[in-house]
Amino acid sequence: MQSKESAGDFHERHGKERSSAGQFNVYRVNEFSPEISFPPNRRDFYKISLVVKGEGILSYADKMIHIKDNAISFTNPMIPYSWEKLSDHPSGYFCMFTEAFIDYDLKGETLSESPLFKIGANPVLFPDQKSMGVLTGIFEQMVTEMQSSYINKYELLRSYVQIIMHEALKIEPTANYYQPGTSSARISDLFLELLERQFPITSPQHTVHLKNANEFASRLNIHTNHLNKAVKEITGNTTTELITARIIKEAQALLRHSDWGIAEIGFCLGFEHSSNFINFFKKQTGQTPNFFRRQNIAF
Repeated sequence: MQSKESAGDFHERHGKERSSAGQFNVYRVNEFSPEISFPPNRRDFYKISLVVKGEGILSYADKMIHIKDNAISFTNPMIPYSWEKLSDHPSGYFCMFTEAFIDYDLKGETLSESPLFKIGANPVLFPDQKSMGVLTGIFEQMVTEMQSSYINKYELLRSYVQIIMHEALKIEPTANYYQPGTSSARISDLFLELLERQFPITSPQHTVHLKNANEFASRLNIHTNHLNKAVKEITGNTTTELITARIIKEAQALLRHSDWGIAEIGFCLGFEHSSNFINFFKKQTGQTPNFFRRQNIAF
């Protein structure tokens, strides 16, 4: 498995300036040079693509989806995917955004609970002409907004992302799947879903119950070595790396957006003693939780 492609890598591959690779970008497809295909890989960004005209195959570890015109797809950083182009002169739009773009409300109330980005969910929908008109209009508004000088434009763009997701949820899934269904892919999907179900933390009484590979394996009724092998094969990361990254991500969100004490946050994330949480956080980020909180409040 290759290393993750970053937003900067993506722009460089398409001949765009790296400086344009920010937290959020939106484009018309015809602004990019056409790709015949790109290989299976993970990205460090979310992507929503609206296909107005074009044909291709979107492939995951356990399914291949044929796309031809009037389609909207949702991809996330956790699962690798590839694209094979089957037609020339495509048209449409796509937006891409990193974790840094996702505020606590979007993450807690919409994104993490949405079946559009959920592990093992249907990532492609086929809107009718009425829905395509609505979605095309929203993407055009986002393109226009990206070029504006409005001071709160990124808040507005987050709202547009939520509207797109709500519009997509109105569409009946009718994708035509080919599903070879490898056992490693299924195990990896179940692990990632169990991991994500524990978040976001919404109160000091809400605690993480599954904290290591052994506990996840026990819940899935498989051997820990089997789980580790499957997750590594599909995602390119170990179970420990994925659990650690998700706990750090939640810790940073709580430090930014709550007034809970360090001990409370650590306890919610599975650390009985605050010193263990502080040492863990510093080892992973290079900063103490208090320093991280002060820096973000100052920012």
